[in-house]
Amino acid sequence: MKALLGIAAASAWNRRGTLALVVLSIALATALLLALERLRTDIRSSFSQAVSGTDLVIGARTGPVQLMLYAVFRVGGATNQISMDGVRAVAAHRAVAWVVPLALGDSHRGFPVLGTSTEYFQRFLYGERQPLVLAQGRAFAGTLDGLYEAVLGAEVADALGYGLGQRITLTHGLEASGLAAEHADKPFTVVGVLARTGTPVDRTVHVSLQAIEAIHLDWAGGAPIPGLAIPAEAARKFDLEPKAVTAALVGLKNRVAVFNVQRFVADYEAEPLLAVLPGVALDELWQAVGLGERALLALSGLVALVSLAGLVAVVLAGLNERRRELAVLRAVGAGPRHVLALLALEGALVTGAGALLGAAAAAAAVVATQPWVQQSFGITLQPGAPTAAQWALFGAVLAAGMLASLVPGWRAYRLSLADGLSPRL
Repeated sequence: MKALLGIAAASAWNRRGTLALVVLSIALATALLLALERLRTDIRSSFSQAVSGTDLVIGARTGPVQLMLYAVFRVGGATNQISMDGVRAVAAHRAVAWVVPLALGDSHRGFPVLGTSTEYFQRFLYGERQPLVLAQGRAFAGTLDGLYEAVLGAEVADALGYGLGQRITLTHGLEASGLAAEHADKPFTVVGVLARTGTPVDRTVHVSLQAIEAIHLDWAGGAPIPGLAIPAEAARKFDLEPKAVTAALVGLKNRVAVFNVQRFVADYEAEPLLAVLPGVALDELWQAVGLGERALLALSGLVALVSLAGLVAVVLAGLNERRRELAVLRAVGAGPRHVLALLALEGALVTGAGALLGAAAAAAAVVATQPWVQQSFGITLQPGAPTAAQWALFGAVLAAGMLASLVPGWRAYRLSLADGLSPRL
C-alpha cells in the first residue's frame, strides 16, 4: 500500500496542472459548505438569542410563538393588551428582579415604534448577553421635559438617513394596513441612535411609555376624537402613566424560579396572562422559519457534488491517455485490484488536498470577515473549533471524493492487459 501511495502521489504530481484546477474546485466547494454551515449555526444562535437577558416574556393569553412574534420581532399584532396592574403584580413577585413593559402598535414610515421605559436600555440583552450600545447620542430621558424624544435602531437611521436632531412624526397603526393616521401634532426629536445588533431592535423606533400615552390623549377607538385637539405642550399636564401595555420582559433573581413565576402568571385571576420562556419559543419559531437556511445548505451540497463530478470527469478523460501506463503496471505484476486501488488513492489525495485547502479558506474567511459581519449585520461569527456538523460535512466531502474516484478505477479495473498495450486509436 505504501508503494501504491507513492505511485499515486507521483502520478498526481505529474498531472498537477490539470488536477490543480480540480483541487481548487473542491476547495471552493468545501469552503462554501463549511462557511455556510458556520454562518447557519451562528445565525440560528443569533436568532435564538434575539433576547438573551430575559427569563420570561409575558403578554395576553395567546400562543407562545405569536407572543414572541409581536413582542420581540414586532411582527403582527397583539390580540389583547395586558393591564399595568397585572405587570405590577408580576413585578411584586419575590423571585422577580425587574420588569420592562413594552407598548407596540404605532409605526414610522413602515418601522415599528416601541414604547418602553428607560430601564429597557440597561436590561435588554442579546446574543451572548451583549448590552445595547448607543452609537450616537443618548437614551430618551423618560421625563416630562424629554417627553417627545426618540432613539432609533441602526437600520432605521441608515434606511431613512436620520441623525441626531431629526424631527419625526409617528403613525397610528401600521401604514401598510391602509387605516393608519399620523400624529402630526406631536413631533419627536431623535436624541440617540443604537449600534447595530442584528436583532429587531435595529428596525425599531424607541420612545417612552408616557410619550405613547401623550400622542393618544385625543384619540379613541383608533381614531382622532372629532373636535378635540390637545397640543403637544398641554399633554404634559395630563396623567401619562400607562394603563395597559402590549407585553413585558421579566428578569428573575434566580432562574431556578422560572417555572414558579410562570405558574404564578398562568394562575393570575384578574386577567388571562401568558408567560413564555424566550429560548423555547424561539427554537419552536425557528423550526417554522429555518427552511431557507436548510435550502441554502442543500444548494452548497449540490456545488460540492458538481466539483466531485468534475474530479470524475478529469480522471476519466485522462484515463485513455494512461491506458499504456496502467498496462505497464499490469505487465510488471500489478493486478486489477492494484490498479483500482491506485486510482482510488489518487482521487483521495486530490479530494483530501482540496478539502483541507477549503477548510483553511473557510476558517480564514470567518476570521477576516467577523468584524464586518458583526458591524453590518449584527451576527457574531464564532471562529472557534469546528462544530460536529462541520466535521460531518468535511468527512462527507472526503467520503464522496473517494467514492467518486472508484468510477474511473472500476473502468481501469476492467481494461485488459492487451487492450492497454495495444490501445485502439
